[in-house]
Amino acid sequence: MTTSAEPSEEKYLHGYSTEEQQRLYKQARFMENKIYSDIDFSTVTNLLEVGCGVGAQSEILLRRFPQIHLTGLDYSEKQIKQAESYLSTIPYATNRYTLLQGNAMDMNFDSQAQFDGAFLCWVLEHIPEPARVLSEVRRVLKPGSPIVITEVLNSSFFVEPYSPSVLQYWMRFNDLQYDMSGDPFVGAKLGNLLQSVGYQRITTEPKTYHLDNRNPAKRAEMIGFWTELLLSGLPQLLEAGYVDAELADKVREEMHVVAKNPNAVFFYTFMQAKAYTS
Repeated sequence: MTTSAEPSEEKYLHGYSTEEQQRLYKQARFMENKIYSDIDFSTVTNLLEVGCGVGAQSEILLRRFPQIHLTGLDYSEKQIKQAESYLSTIPYATNRYTLLQGNAMDMNFDSQAQFDGAFLCWVLEHIPEPARVLSEVRRVLKPGSPIVITEVLNSSFFVEPYSPSVLQYWMRFNDLQYDMSGDPFVGAKLGNLLQSVGYQRITTEPKTYHLDNRNPAKRAEMIGFWTELLLSGLPQLLEAGYVDAELADKVREEMHVVAKNPNAVFFYTFMQAKAYTS
């Protein structure tokens, strides 16, 4: 993101390559069970998904909640086109979604409430004014509507064996996101943000991946996935001068060592908040 209140496609940290779009589908499937373990949209019929991206979460929402019609909003026209292409191939999504390009901080919906639920996943971390987004969402929700937000808390990331280059790279990754007017630690702030714009019945819950020798298969899968996540930001980090090729090579080496270590540990916590408009 830029330092203004206006998002910018060109400044999206992960970029819009085909490889990145496929990574988003993989990420959604990989984390589905933990993200959706206690989400209940059974009373929702008209769901707003802010930051729908390539439609990876949209597919899950349409599959898990067959009664909903989903309206997906994203700032990137490239992502919207990819989401349309993807969802059009899924039989159970037919005639059940609308995809729109637009700015979540200034949504082009009538002031009259028209949605009865909202979903945001990995979105606020990229937006300069998250409270403004949440206020806009509340404006278009009916009274008593639920909102569910899933967000990052990047300070929680840890791997064993100790990997100093990975940690250095990760902090530079987060620095760049901050300097692009995002917030890699926004998950910890969701309660305050929701309260500040008038939501009620707010709850927050940490959701943790702690993978060690008790689940080696899942641990190996996560380490592979996380390596892809780290490197997804590399082109932007190199271009901005936040890292160099030497550090990137060390990150690859250290993550390879972690992946091969029989006593490896992976730890990461993200946050999920739930609230209602009244």
